Amino acid sequence: MTSPAPTVTPRIRSFMPRQGRITAGQEFSLENYWMEYGLDTNIHYDFAQVFGRDAPLIIEIGFGNGESLAKMAAENPDNNYIGIEVHRPGVGHLLMLIKQNGITNLKIYNHDAIDILENHISDNSLGGVHLFFPDPWPKQRHHKRRIVRPSFIEVLLKKLRVNGYFHTATDWENYAKHILDMLTPVQGFNNTSPTHTYCERPDYRPLTKFEQRGIRLGHGVWDLVFTKN
Repeated sequence: MTSPAPTVTPRIRSFMPRQGRITAGQEFSLENYWMEYGLDTNIHYDFAQVFGRDAPLIIEIGFGNGESLAKMAAENPDNNYIGIEVHRPGVGHLLMLIKQNGITNLKIYNHDAIDILENHISDNSLGGVHLFFPDPWPKQRHHKRRIVRPSFIEVLLKKLRVNGYFHTATDWENYAKHILDMLTPVQGFNNTSPTHTYCERPDYRPLTKFEQRGIRLGHGVWDLVFTKN
C-alpha cells in the first residue's frame, strides 16, 4: 500500500506581487546594467569574490525605489551591501542610481528575500539585516502575512554573525509594538535601546522622502535595533 504524500504547507508571502509601471530609464537600466550589478539566484556566490574584498556584508530587504539604499552604500564605503526587491521598477531605478553614482559596494537580487536568506546566504556571515518600512498588513486577518514572525527571526539568528544586527523601522506603531514583543524574549538577541524599547534613528539610515513628509505631518517612526549575542 502506498503511503500518501506528505502535506506541504505553502509559505505565506509577506508581499503582494505587482508589476507596476516601468519607466524608459528603468527598463534601460534593467537591460544594460543587470549583468554588472545583479545577482543570479542560480549561482551560489562567494561574496568576498563578488565584491573583490572581505568586508561587513549588509542586506536590505525590500528597498523600494532604492534611493535610501544607494545613499547608504555611497556614504558607507567600508561595507558591502546587497539589496533584495521583488518589484522590477524599483530594481531598475536602483540599477540606474548605482551606475549614475559609480557605487561599487552594492549588488541586487530581484527575488523573494526569504528564499535568498535561507538558500543563498551562509550561516553566521551577515554583519546586518535592514528591513525598513515593511508592509504592515494592518488588518487583523492579514497579520499572518507580516514578514517579522518566528520563522523569520529564526533565519535571522542563523545568518547573522555574532554582534551582527537586525534593524527595522516602521511608521505603524502597532507593527512596531508587534515586532518589539516578538524580539524581546528571543534568546540570542539583545535590544540596543537604552530603554529596551525603540531607538533613535541611526545616522546611517537616510530619511526617505516618504518619511520626511510623514514627519512634517506629525507622523511617528519607530526604529528597533537588535544585535545577536
